[in-house]
Amino acid sequence: MADTLSAELLEFPKKDNRRLLHAVYRVGDLERSIKFYTEAFGMKLLRKRDVPEEKYSNAFLGFGPEESNFAVELTYNYGVDKYDIGTGFGHFAIATADVYKLAEDIKAKGGTITREPGPVKGGTSVIAFAKDPDGYLFELIERPSTPEPLCQVMLRVGDLDRSIKFYEKALGMKLCRKIDRPEQKYTLAMMGYAEEKETIVLELTYNYGVTEYTKGNAYAQVAISTSDVYKSAEVVNHVIQELGGKITRQAGPLPGLGTKILSFLDPDGWKTVLVDHEDFLKELENK
Repeated sequence: MADTLSAELLEFPKKDNRRLLHAVYRVGDLERSIKFYTEAFGMKLLRKRDVPEEKYSNAFLGFGPEESNFAVELTYNYGVDKYDIGTGFGHFAIATADVYKLAEDIKAKGGTITREPGPVKGGTSVIAFAKDPDGYLFELIERPSTPEPLCQVMLRVGDLDRSIKFYEKALGMKLCRKIDRPEQKYTLAMMGYAEEKETIVLELTYNYGVTEYTKGNAYAQVAISTSDVYKSAEVVNHVIQELGGKITRQAGPLPGLGTKILSFLDPDGWKTVLVDHEDFLKELENK
């Protein structure tokens, strides 16, 4: 009976129509970041809010409306102008039809290109790397067209098979692609809710022999939509017993906002927030 129950429970995330909503991270100067992201990256400022009683402001930016596209949520905490990115966070990624042009635009707006555009080692894909004013890295990936230009959040993990299992079982993601690069001593897995070129993926990277990383205090979490945070909490609880991790905020409405959420850490300590889909859409209507 217990096995049937758990099997039924684990089916829920796969059937639930989920999508990655946004990545949350901290910046030292919100206006400077908005200017850079809109002018150099070509993103749009989607919404902005100031919460003086909590002493923070945030801005949502992306390439399309939040109802359908992934966004970055930049958080500015009053008086804090610097953060430690740590060794675990890797990069975000932007897909573009012309990496060379985007790299030139970024340079023209005072941005830093840390890897010049060109094919990847041993392959044909054209990429580059850029750094934003706070030191976050963005991989620029050449793709002829894509419905989702904001296409990756890369995080380093200590046990890739464990992480793949966790994101499949706890979040209903699918493994889009797994690549092993023995000559560079790393393996990575692209996890998402659709095909890699059509969606935003979590790129989980395992560096041979490295099981732990520092988290820093800059990158915060990803948010994912769900039709039922309470049922999701049952699933996450079940998976945590098997693979590790921790619920950090029990399922329920946020005070003042009413949006129902659930927060938890994966086995490496990376945070995910599951957000009630209908509540999220209401939040967008009231922005």
